[in-house]
Amino acid sequence: MKRFLVNLSLLAILLCPSLAAAKDLTVGLILVGPYNDKGYSQAQYEGGKYVEEKMPGAKLIYLDKVNPADRPGLTIPQVVDDLVEKGADLIIAGSDDMKDGIREAASLHPDKVFIHVSGDDVLTGKAPANLGNMFSRMEYAKMMAGFSAALTTKTGKIAYLGPLINEETRRLAASAFLGARYAWTRVLGKKAEDLQFKVSWIGFWFNIPGVTTDPAQVAGSFFDGGHDVVISGIDTPEALTVARQKRDQGRDAWAIPYDYVKACEGQGATCIGVPYFNWGPSFLRQAKAVQDGAWKQDFQWDAPAWADINDHDKSPVGFMSGEGMTAENKAKLDAFVADLGAHKINLFAGPLNYQDGTPFLKDGAVASDEQVWSLQQLLQGMEGQSSAK
Repeated sequence: MKRFLVNLSLLAILLCPSLAAAKDLTVGLILVGPYNDKGYSQAQYEGGKYVEEKMPGAKLIYLDKVNPADRPGLTIPQVVDDLVEKGADLIIAGSDDMKDGIREAASLHPDKVFIHVSGDDVLTGKAPANLGNMFSRMEYAKMMAGFSAALTTKTGKIAYLGPLINEETRRLAASAFLGARYAWTRVLGKKAEDLQFKVSWIGFWFNIPGVTTDPAQVAGSFFDGGHDVVISGIDTPEALTVARQKRDQGRDAWAIPYDYVKACEGQGATCIGVPYFNWGPSFLRQAKAVQDGAWKQDFQWDAPAWADINDHDKSPVGFMSGEGMTAENKAKLDAFVADLGAHKINLFAGPLNYQDGTPFLKDGAVASDEQVWSLQQLLQGMEGQSSAK
């Protein structure tokens, strides 16, 4: 009888191959920063824990601080080898700078599924068959950040604390600028030329002493130069820390951190709000596809859940208001978000010029996804470098 039951089980798997794939899944997550950085890496770590919570039998394993400063000499293929040895079925690489390494690792492990967050190898044709790309449309949340900054500033001088310079960081900084300009001109009725928007880059996603510019010093120089709102584009909360120090000195100073939904907690009126990633639903979708044997290579660029951008079971990005957001400004922001969701507003629409004055979008033209994704320069009206060269 026991042998008969075993044979029936084997027959069921042969007749329904999906049963063979429906096993407990182990997700291997590679984080560029500390898992508890109150920023980008913590948001991804909590996304992995969300998969554990929502998928019975799922297990998260991870390695954090995978960057040249914290783990010099360690390569992404080496990290992946270790995760595979520990049983990982799905490997998620969390940062843009892991692109070359995760592509190599995927080629070395063709029986595993790989997701590169923020990459575009699928679009460029460089991805092996078992590597997909995934990101969230943070551009919208950055527009909300810029919009909120413009409503708050008393000086008309907004600063953007940027990480390294690439297509991703240019389009996010540009999105914040477009949101600020819209609020400044269309909501407040002020002249575009009276709004200053300065971008400074530190050289990486977070501070590496001796390698990057110190983000605390950059933030301090912003405030000392008359900027009263700093929007952060880096993974860690230095902009908020410095802004709070300035407020403690009696100055008008606000900040908008980045990445992590709880970044404003305990920061009082210093924090206007935070655009954040909510990786759980996207990670869960990928994990279920792998477990079900239904995963297919693709490029996923997920838009907010416009019915409720702060629905943690649905929306991949959101904007959480802080105590620095007045009730009046919150009502204006809510109307702006509603118009974005209803496609009544498209800020990547012409006329728009690049920073050097060359046309980006002609009057009436709307940017394609490809044009936004691969933004080549900052936009006219923004001060700062468009290229690291």
